[in-house]
Amino acid sequence: MSYTIDEQLDILMRGVEYGDPQTYQHMREELKTRLQESAQTGKPLRVYCGYDPTAPDLHLGHTVTMRKLRQFQDLGHQAIFLIGNYTALIGDPSDKDKARPRPDKDKIAANAQTYTEQALRILDPERTEVRYNGEWLSELNFEDLINLAANFTVQQFLARDNFAKRYRKNDPIWLHELFYALMQGYDAVALETDVQLGATEQLFNLMAGRKLQESFGQKPQIAITMPILVGTDGRVRMSKSLGNYIGISEPAEIMYGKVMSLPDEAMLNYFNLATRWTPSKIATLEKRLATGKLHPMQAKKELAWEITDIFHGSEATDKAAQRFARVHQRREKPENMPTFELREPMRLIDVIAEAELASSKSQARRLIQQGGVHLDDVQIKDIYATVEPGEQVLRVGKRRFLQLRPKT
Repeated sequence: MSYTIDEQLDILMRGVEYGDPQTYQHMREELKTRLQESAQTGKPLRVYCGYDPTAPDLHLGHTVTMRKLRQFQDLGHQAIFLIGNYTALIGDPSDKDKARPRPDKDKIAANAQTYTEQALRILDPERTEVRYNGEWLSELNFEDLINLAANFTVQQFLARDNFAKRYRKNDPIWLHELFYALMQGYDAVALETDVQLGATEQLFNLMAGRKLQESFGQKPQIAITMPILVGTDGRVRMSKSLGNYIGISEPAEIMYGKVMSLPDEAMLNYFNLATRWTPSKIATLEKRLATGKLHPMQAKKELAWEITDIFHGSEATDKAAQRFARVHQRREKPENMPTFELREPMRLIDVIAEAELASSKSQARRLIQQGGVHLDDVQIKDIYATVEPGEQVLRVGKRRFLQLRPKT
């Protein structure tokens, strides 16, 4: 299907936010000009978004910009999936009120291995260029860094909201944190991009790319920023470190269940940012919810089915929906549960950690203290509780079950 330039523009600018109407209008006009030039020359636009491999799994929050990348692909443009193996050494400070912990290179490399496979669940493999920014950032020398830094003032960095808050509170702002925007900006130079995508709080970094491209004699890229997807708590952005994430590689039943656990007020955010639904469908759902013609539970089921279907297909999604209804709505235990054998009494915390129902013993302890652990439907709140060998069912949270059995 062919689209006019104005139709393409409407598709590509849908959902874009800057917090400033003038910036929106300016970027829209620049993108229109660039689309017209592309149509005249037959040369596709080079569009990229970077993802730092600070954790092994991509989550639903990452897919907001990936969907926009896919829209560019579907309109015939070149998408670049950039893995930030060098920017990850610092970590983007854009949305942080303190410095990020610095991961080591081996951990970053291990995390990055899975990123491409996960991303290609959304992007078109035949039209996706995968790059690592270590290709060029590792080649910069100290003189190069000085030349990049000479394009900015310290005041520009300290005016950023997160740095300004830390400065007022006399909290430390580490020098290496200022390098992040330079590194991300140089990515645009190295890739010679026409468009960069990012989250709204990354606008400074994207504009840094424009500045550096101009200093290198390139045409400045169009910056397109998208709002954040809130986590399963419905309050703050989705993050693996906060535990409020939905991983795109998680099993269908886990993904479906996590969406069903969303607070009602978070649904519209997911309607707009995490589905394939058209604006007209979203508007209809929103109106029916507001007038009481659609129950929030039913709307959430539609949302859970849509998101799970994107990553797992309809057959697996139907099974996940049936399992959710059986286990959570009718309070039945799942038909097939993983098993854990005990030869002798074990601490409950150790069982949960060894069975990987929690990422660590510390998390297992917190789950018990928060009342999220049940043994044969009896809530356990004693962190020193032990489990005797025998036929029992352990439930951690709302969705994870484990069949305990004596080891023979």
